[in-house]
Amino acid sequence: MSVLSFRRGAVGVGAAAVLAATGTWVMWPADIDGRLWGEVRPVIEARIAAESRGGETAPALRARWFCRAEALELEEHAGEVRAGVNTLCVEYGVQGDGLVECGAGQYPQVVRLRRDEVAAGGYRVVSREEPPDGDGYGRWTESHFGVFTRPSLQDPMSSRALEATARAHFGLPADASVAEC
Repeated sequence: MSVLSFRRGAVGVGAAAVLAATGTWVMWPADIDGRLWGEVRPVIEARIAAESRGGETAPALRARWFCRAEALELEEHAGEVRAGVNTLCVEYGVQGDGLVECGAGQYPQVVRLRRDEVAAGGYRVVSREEPPDGDGYGRWTESHFGVFTRPSLQDPMSSRALEATARAHFGLPADASVAEC
């Protein structure tokens, strides 16, 4: 093996290592700023829950919607926050001494917020978008979420925290059963 061939091989291996390392770095989504998420999450969840109200399917069970959001993408620029989130909303009611689940939905959203010192939580929602049902869903998620974030949209979200919140809301014991509506 000549010295020239060895050098070309070494350069090729070095270039491949740099590309692999760069690809790995680019592949992972950006870290979520925990402080910022802690500030905007309650505002986002309150807005989503408020907009879910009014469609309760079981009024006799005092059913209401409980929602939570998970941050997938979070950016702040000049006092405006863009939050790409996955949301889970579950409609719970109460029957006897148990909780009943009457409906549920998980879907992505993009929520934009602006700092507002007089608003509850210090932010106000200026827009909220979610994908259309059917054919436009895929196109919407492609245009609103990064390529490495989109697979996270398929991950199921746990409803345990929502169940606990619903039990507390209805004054049920922490171990109250959950049944279908």
